[in-house]
Amino acid sequence: MPLRIAPRGGGNDDFLTRITGQTWTRNHYQVFLHTFFSFAMIHATRKTLATVKPSIIHTWTSNSTGPPFMESEEHATRFLGLLDTSFMITYAMGLFISGTLGDHYNPRKMLSFGMAMSAFSVFCFGFLTETYKVYSAPLYIFLWIANGFSQSVGWPIEVAIMGNWFGKNARGTVMGVWSACGSVGNIIGTLIASHVLTFGYQYPFLIICSLLFGYSILVYFQLPSAPWDLDPNSHHESDNKDKLELNRPPPLGFFRTWLIPGVISFSLAFACLKFVNDGFFFWLPYYLHDGLNWPETFADTLSTWYDVGGIIASIVAGAASDRMKSRTSLIFYMLLASFVSLYVYSQSPASYAWNAILLLNAGFFVGGPLNMISSSIVADLGKSDKLKGNAEALATVTGIIDGTGSCGSAIGQFMIPNIQHWYGWNAVFYGFMAMMACTTICIAPVLIKERRKRLRVKAREDKALLDSDSASSDSEDDVFLSDKTTRRKHHGGQSTFI
Repeated sequence: MPLRIAPRGGGNDDFLTRITGQTWTRNHYQVFLHTFFSFAMIHATRKTLATVKPSIIHTWTSNSTGPPFMESEEHATRFLGLLDTSFMITYAMGLFISGTLGDHYNPRKMLSFGMAMSAFSVFCFGFLTETYKVYSAPLYIFLWIANGFSQSVGWPIEVAIMGNWFGKNARGTVMGVWSACGSVGNIIGTLIASHVLTFGYQYPFLIICSLLFGYSILVYFQLPSAPWDLDPNSHHESDNKDKLELNRPPPLGFFRTWLIPGVISFSLAFACLKFVNDGFFFWLPYYLHDGLNWPETFADTLSTWYDVGGIIASIVAGAASDRMKSRTSLIFYMLLASFVSLYVYSQSPASYAWNAILLLNAGFFVGGPLNMISSSIVADLGKSDKLKGNAEALATVTGIIDGTGSCGSAIGQFMIPNIQHWYGWNAVFYGFMAMMACTTICIAPVLIKERRKRLRVKAREDKALLDSDSASSDSEDDVFLSDKTTRRKHHGGQSTFI
């Protein structure tokens, strides 16, 4: 079925078409919903470990069934930090590989396989080991590394599928709403864990991985990865509005993709930003339990307000960016505001209402830019006019940016528990603010370049306008002189006649 970009404001268009500028067919709804909830399930499985950390620490340090698996809470906390670091390192490596493979092979099959393997790894890690009391550090590390590699298939493939179906005019709004899938998954994982945690920490893992495996089957049979999957003879309107035959374009290549303008800057910025966001992702429930002394289920529920802020920011900022000359400037101003939001939250009192409000605010200014870079900005870069329509690099760009970001996150997950142990939670928040400063510095050159380009374009337009006015004035003068000469000749002819 053809992908069409409709003009905004058509009188007979439905609501979604009017606000996105994208004509929505049945396939567009199907792609949006399946990619949204499939990645939400992936994130829910990832969030489960962060949510049940206090229970795992208690189990590992308990001696009720013999010698404890971990000597102390400090050792258990550091081992969990090592698991998070191992996950992010493997996840980062997998993103670089999966992004490239996604431009070469069938995205739908790759996504379904990755989801199924992740579900199996989580099932073994969280449910089988606890049910059969198998406590082994190498086994835990192996299973969580396998989960990281399996989950790395998700994001670059899903962004590429969305980019295949939705045009550039709709990317800010559509991708802004869609990028909230990770935050929705965090909330799903947290709520499931908080409600069944009393039966044992293995049951949240069981429920989440069952949902993920079920959705992997649905994705395999129901998700069209691109319009050409449905009709090889159809045509598709590209970002430069040229009609192209829907034969799959040749991939650009991993190393050449790094040279696309903006890829390196946004990759480094994303590494710093993901350091902070994943710090909240992995350690916020534990901070609320350990730092503010709230019950575990209470802390899990409260932590969802950070994700709610990210969801609101994704929708609002995504829609606003479609109406702005530059998405980068919006991200830049949100990053500046994040300094204030992080500092204020670090000073928050032990009050549920205040923590909810301040977490919502922090999630808006930290999670919002992260979601925009990982979705709208990535889609713009992967479908850049610099590629001139002869190469398809969207999955590779996604893998590079998210992979570099995950490297930053891996460093963060190693540093956070150690910083907290030696210097306290306030030092962790000051570290977050320092990383937000690095994020702002990394995207500043892109913002400056965009503004210089707009100034050059405006100068050329002004010059063209002046030249046009001058030419018009000269033309009018020529017409006036010609008309005056004609009247004189005519007058002279009449005098002679008389």
